[in-house]
Amino acid sequence: MKPLTHLRIDFMGRRNLAFVVSAVMLIVSIGAILILQLNLGLDFTGGTLIEVRYGAAPSLDAIRVLLEENGFQDVSVQTFGASTEVLIRLQQAFDADVGAEVVNLLRADGASVDLVRAEFVGAQVGDQLRDQSGLGLLVALGVVMLYVALRFQYKFAIGALLALLHDVIIVVGVFALFQLDFNLTVLAAILAVIGYSLNDTIVVYDRIREMIRTSRIDDMPQIFNEAINATLSRTLATSGTTLLVLLALLLLGGDMIENFAIALLIGVGVGTFSSIYTAAALLIPLGLSREDLIPTKKELDEEEEELP
Repeated sequence: MKPLTHLRIDFMGRRNLAFVVSAVMLIVSIGAILILQLNLGLDFTGGTLIEVRYGAAPSLDAIRVLLEENGFQDVSVQTFGASTEVLIRLQQAFDADVGAEVVNLLRADGASVDLVRAEFVGAQVGDQLRDQSGLGLLVALGVVMLYVALRFQYKFAIGALLALLHDVIIVVGVFALFQLDFNLTVLAAILAVIGYSLNDTIVVYDRIREMIRTSRIDDMPQIFNEAINATLSRTLATSGTTLLVLLALLLLGGDMIENFAIALLIGVGVGTFSSIYTAAALLIPLGLSREDLIPTKKELDEEEEELP
């Protein structure tokens, strides 16, 4: 049997501080969601969608200011593919002439602008998308809990589920706090965060289970420290490279996927923190012990007696 390696970082010794940090982030996030509420995008609220094509790349801020000065409210402007393709979202009832009206305003300063399409996204569609997406999120969390419970033990499943809820609430809370546009691409990013965070958590849990079974000590915090330190380089390397890619996506990907990249950046950062601290530290108040993973001698004797 290989001895436990020397401790490098005492993660579990600082778990109370980590719990305080998590609690503060959760309180702020839940408060923002309840008080400020989410700034739902056109996918959920319904409204008018107008796509125009410029002869040269325009200033998105100038377009937004021009439309707001002419009475349009809740205006969202972003590029759509090429820099000359602009998507304008208006959270208002659809008017057959709204496309021509917007194009005429944009042409007022001499710009070359053509109308590509003008259409309406109904509130009923938005309600259906919201209900289905919320159901999908709940199903994903339920399947995760069942998978971890079957592969490990129910205490691991509870820890993993709480860690995932921690990550999701914080990501959604940031969008509520800063009133960022919450649309279907952001929801897709949250589902991706669940998968990413779960993968990191499973790696740590697998090492914890292995070390509990192979070590002779019963000091759970020490075993958890060894497991986290053993997987730390892998976790940081994976998170670091992922964050670099997401940062490039945020800076170079354009307005169309900006909020998607922001959600993933926050989710990967918080997910790394929860995998290192929250998911493992929660196993201590949940009372995980060696007996949860290794049958006692009495249980083994009883099983042998039952055999014919």
